[in-house]
Amino acid sequence: MKRVAAAVLIAFSTTGAVLAQDAASSSAAVAPAYNLQADVERVMKEFDVPGIAIAVVKDGKVVTTQGFGVRKRGEAAKVDGKTIFEIASNSKAFTAAALGMLVDQGKLSWDDPVIKHLPDFRMYDAYVTAEMTVRDLLTHRSGLGLGAGDLLWWPTTTFSTDEIIHNLRNVKPATSFRSAYAYDNLLYIVAGKIIAAKSGKTWGETMHEWILDPVGMTGTTTSLEESAKFANVSAPHSKINGKAVPVKPMPVANAVGAVGINTSAEDIARWMNVLLDNGKVGEKRLWSDKQAREMWTAQTPMTITTPRPPLAATKPNFYAYGLGFQLRDYQGKLVAMHGGALQGFYTRVLMVPEAKLGIAIFTNAESGPSLNALQYRLLDQYLGVAPTDWIGRIADIDKEMQAKEAARVKGEAASRAATSKPSLALAAYEGDYEDAWYGKVNIKRVNNKLVMSFTRTPDLTGEMEHFQHDTFIVRWKERNFNADAYVTFSLDHDGSIERVRMKPVSTETDFSYDFQDLLLVPVKKEKEKS
Repeated sequence: MKRVAAAVLIAFSTTGAVLAQDAASSSAAVAPAYNLQADVERVMKEFDVPGIAIAVVKDGKVVTTQGFGVRKRGEAAKVDGKTIFEIASNSKAFTAAALGMLVDQGKLSWDDPVIKHLPDFRMYDAYVTAEMTVRDLLTHRSGLGLGAGDLLWWPTTTFSTDEIIHNLRNVKPATSFRSAYAYDNLLYIVAGKIIAAKSGKTWGETMHEWILDPVGMTGTTTSLEESAKFANVSAPHSKINGKAVPVKPMPVANAVGAVGINTSAEDIARWMNVLLDNGKVGEKRLWSDKQAREMWTAQTPMTITTPRPPLAATKPNFYAYGLGFQLRDYQGKLVAMHGGALQGFYTRVLMVPEAKLGIAIFTNAESGPSLNALQYRLLDQYLGVAPTDWIGRIADIDKEMQAKEAARVKGEAASRAATSKPSLALAAYEGDYEDAWYGKVNIKRVNNKLVMSFTRTPDLTGEMEHFQHDTFIVRWKERNFNADAYVTFSLDHDGSIERVRMKPVSTETDFSYDFQDLLLVPVKKEKEKS
């Protein structure tokens, strides 16, 4: 399964009720016989996850907010209900809610053109620029390809939010406007900019004032700098040589509207109860029933795929994106959910409104299957469905898929023209190359090896090894990226380099490494054209 799953795959979860370890944060036990700890520990071992936090709410009460495992592998500090995790794209619901509040305040309409509120906003196509609405920003139907332009912020870049929004005008669409679903992050960054423009404060300040403080989410932050003020923070973990190890955090200050929230199990429990009560906090209402319905109303249809036979029961009858939430059914009930993925963290948040049930699963590792295994096991527990060994089934499928992907990559390497050589001397590949939306990428020789560096992404640098003909593989210095990429040079009639294309080596590479969308041209050729 691609890491795409962490950000966009449907998630279901439910938490059992072992609740013994954190009585202060657990107000009710729905199923006392269920051993949540045993399931979580099995998942951590099966999928190599150092730490997990789980929150469950039911009927307006907190069932559990528990932690399992450690915050950082190699250290003793345990995960608990107050441990802060980066929840990545689960932040999109906060952005959607804040926009709904602006609609309630009469400061904008869902169907206002974006240019009404951000006059300098531009998409690649002039028609799309004119027709793009605030609603369109949240519904993944803009025509952009999957994760298009994410290299502007992932991994950490030096682009400002305004630069990212400006560069959108150079990102070519993959489909026509409103014709297909394709998950994106850049338009949520635009949505965050609208919130800041209308509130007169930063996105983070607005989140605190409008949502976090009223809800009582006192342990939630909107930046890694803010998180650093807390002691109880989880470290991110990524796999290097097949083992999850601690890695440095990935600041994303320029993408907060899409991925900016960091929170704990205790705080996310409060958030889920507000969502399940249509925006109410006690006697106070943050947003109206109307806006609550908008967020959980299907906006963009999504393709339903047939899962493998062991997972047949997970197939939905409908599947769509709302405003900041994916929507589907499970066991005949609506599920509103989302996933999140940042370097070292995968998370899921879901609600079953009919059952007044909310579940959140936070992990400090990059394992979509671990989330899938827990969410189905727990969802069945709370919906009274006969238990299935989802952990075992998903683990078996995950191992099979990993083996197939490893064999595919090995097969590509074995079938290459191993005796072929580059058309040019290494010195001829050196120089600056430029893409219309990203900007410059540099290639230079270091110790007689080519090294590629993305000029606005400090950590995206790596040595290039020859693969075949005029294709190389760039192996990033930061091995936790797990995003090595093919780099293919195309020559002009005179033997000079005309363009360079890239694509990930592995299909498991996170889609936000959208190398395939780059069209790199030697800077000298750009000058010749002008």
